[in-house]
Amino acid sequence: MKKNDIIELAIEKVSFPNKGIGYIEDYPVTVKNTLPGQIVSVRIRKKRQSGIEGQLLEVVHPAPNQKPSGCSHFSLCGGCTYQHIPYEDELCLKETQVKELLDKAGIHGYQWEGIEPSPNQTGYRNKCEFSFGDEEKGGDLALGMRKRQSFYEVVTLSDCNIIDEDYLQILKATLEFFKQKNIPFYHKMRHDGVLRHLVVRKSVSTEEILINLITVSNYGFSPEEYANHLLSLSLKGNISGILHTLNDGVADVVQSDHTELLYGKDYFTEKLFDLKFKVSAFSFFQTNSLGAERLYSVVMDFVGEADQKTIFDLYCGTGTIGQIVAKKAKQVFGIELVEEAVNAANENAQQNQLTNCHFICGDVLKKIDELHEKPDCIILDPPRDGIHPKAIGKIINFNAPEIVYVSCKPTSLARDLQIFQQEGYEVKRIRLVDMFPRTVHVETVVLMSRV
Repeated sequence: MKKNDIIELAIEKVSFPNKGIGYIEDYPVTVKNTLPGQIVSVRIRKKRQSGIEGQLLEVVHPAPNQKPSGCSHFSLCGGCTYQHIPYEDELCLKETQVKELLDKAGIHGYQWEGIEPSPNQTGYRNKCEFSFGDEEKGGDLALGMRKRQSFYEVVTLSDCNIIDEDYLQILKATLEFFKQKNIPFYHKMRHDGVLRHLVVRKSVSTEEILINLITVSNYGFSPEEYANHLLSLSLKGNISGILHTLNDGVADVVQSDHTELLYGKDYFTEKLFDLKFKVSAFSFFQTNSLGAERLYSVVMDFVGEADQKTIFDLYCGTGTIGQIVAKKAKQVFGIELVEEAVNAANENAQQNQLTNCHFICGDVLKKIDELHEKPDCIILDPPRDGIHPKAIGKIINFNAPEIVYVSCKPTSLARDLQIFQQEGYEVKRIRLVDMFPRTVHVETVVLMSRV
C-alpha cells in the first residue's frame, strides 16, 4: 500500500478519541469517525511503522447496531460523534476505551465501578460556543458549529439534539440581523472581518439565559440594536444578560480585550443540590448541570466521611466541588488560575453561607507553595491536558492520605496516574460519569490512597 491508495476495511474497535481501527495483513489502519462492525472505503493518508492513517470516504456496510442519527447535520457537524448508535452502546464504547488506556498505562489494583449515564441525553448543554464563518468558500454568512475535519467552514444549525431550543432561536435571530446589516465574519487566516463567536449559556434551574457576542473592536454596527433584536424574541427561558466582547487577538479562541454589558446582568444563577452558583460569561462551569450533580455525588462518595477533614480543591473553577464538599468538611482551600472564576467562587461561598471555604487566585504550580495546612484529602479537577509535571510533584509532597482525581480526558489521566503510582499512591476506585452524551468525551473519577 502507498499514499492515496483506496482500500476497503472492516473496523474492529474504536480507541479514544474516536479512532476506528481495522487491520490489513495484521497492519493497523486508523480511521476517524467510524464504528466497530462497519465496512468502510478508506484513502491512505499517512503510512508509518506504527501503522497507517486513513481518511473515511464511504461507509460501504453499516455497523449492526447503527441507526438513523435524528439530526440533519450529523454527517457534516463536528459537535457530535455517536448520534447514530443506541445510548447503551455509546456507554459501553466509552467504558471500553478508558479501561484500555488505563491497562496500557499499567494502572492496576483498583476496583472498576463502570459508567453512570447522564440524567438527560438530549438538550443537556448549558453552554454552547458558536462560530461565525461560511458554509463554503465565498458563501453566505453562517453561524453554528465547525464542519467535521474542517478548519474554516461552519454548519448553520437548524436543529440539534444536544442543545436547548432557545439556543437555535437566538442563533437564527443573530444570523438574520448580521446578514441584513451585511457584516462580515472574521477570517482566521486573513485577519480581517468583524464577527467571531456567539456564546449562549442557560441555567437549567432558573432558565436564565446569558448571551455574549464576540467581535473585533472595529465592528461597524449598533450593539444596542442587536440587543433589542434579541429581546424581541419569544423564548422559553428569560434573557438575564447580553454582553458584547471585543477581541482583536489572532487566535481562534473566545477571549476578552474588553466586555461591555448591553442589557441586564453579566451572570446567571445555577443551582446544584441546595447550593446556588453565580456563573459569569467566562467562568468555568460544568456543561451538563444535571450531570454535574451526578458527577459530584461520585466525588462525595469517594471523599467519604469528611467532618474533620481539611480538603484542597485544586483547579477549582467557580468552586462548585469545594463548596459541595464544604457542607460536611472541616475546611476547604481552593486554587484557580482565572481571576473571574475565583471572585465568583468567593461570592458563591458567601451567598451559600459557607465560612469554611477559601479560594485563591493563581497558578496551582505557584500558589500551592502558599498553602501551609496539611490536607487530609486533595481533590484534583485539572484542565484537559492534565497536571503540570512540576505541580504534580508538589501535590505528591503534601503526602495527603487520599486524592480524588476528576478527569475529562482519559489520556491525560492515564499519564498522571502512572506518576502517582510510581510515587507511592495506590489507585483504589475508578468510576466513569457520562457528562457529554453523543460525543467522545467522558468524565473519570479516581480515588487514590497513600501506601
